[in-house]
Amino acid sequence: MITGKPRVAIQGIRASFHEEAAFRYFGEDIETVECNTFKQTFEALKNGQADYVVMAIENSIAGSILPNYSLLLSYNFPVVGEVYLPIQLHLMALPGVAFEDVKTAMSHPIAIRQCVDFFDEFPHIKVVESNDTAACARRIREEQLTDTVAIANTLAAKLYGLEILERRIESNKKNFTRFLILTTHDNAGKVEPNKASLCFQVSNEVGALAKVLNILAEEGVNMSKIQSMPVLGKRNEYNFYVDVEWNEQNQYDTSIRQILKYTHNFNILGEYKRYEESV
Repeated sequence: MITGKPRVAIQGIRASFHEEAAFRYFGEDIETVECNTFKQTFEALKNGQADYVVMAIENSIAGSILPNYSLLLSYNFPVVGEVYLPIQLHLMALPGVAFEDVKTAMSHPIAIRQCVDFFDEFPHIKVVESNDTAACARRIREEQLTDTVAIANTLAAKLYGLEILERRIESNKKNFTRFLILTTHDNAGKVEPNKASLCFQVSNEVGALAKVLNILAEEGVNMSKIQSMPVLGKRNEYNFYVDVEWNEQNQYDTSIRQILKYTHNFNILGEYKRYEESV
């Protein structure tokens, strides 16, 4: 049972998009546990240093973050929620720095990829990859870099005292990232779910996967996501990660009973409330 502020493990540092996603899901009264890698966030949860993990799983431009699917299966912590975060990327620098003085821009490679159209217009700016958007903002502040900008969010600009030179430089303004919320089995509370994340394998024969998908369709269960990943060391064997949504619980229960007949190594990674944008 969690008492006091929830401790939330994120990949990255304070003011990163992961912390912004944590704020959106939990509110701002949390204790952020900074981790260098996604695996370290799971280790923090495993070792009792965190109560929850917030982990990016897919981006509407960059696609699925495939290594994170493997972490879901290997650690077996339940998914208890999700949150979608609009990704708004800004160019920021030390106060008083003019855009004409900028020689270098730095950020996470996925953030850079989302801003290629902007930098095509300014080929003289050298773009440098780093491991975290917010860390780039912090470095500019700490090292007083007067010819360098970071690509990050408004949280980072505010926390590290930077000025935003250009707003919304991402190429696609409908850019968002989906994050999963995970916790221990002891912490997972009871909810009335309407979404689940599943993982299973099917036999390597014609129509094996189609049988599963047909069952979902027949029971009125919507498959909102499917992702395949090779099973390590096994030729022609795949794990299928599937997200499903339903309106009536019996639709889901019936489909799961039927699916079990046609799958093996079946795992329910989590049952939770699907994210609804508050108006």
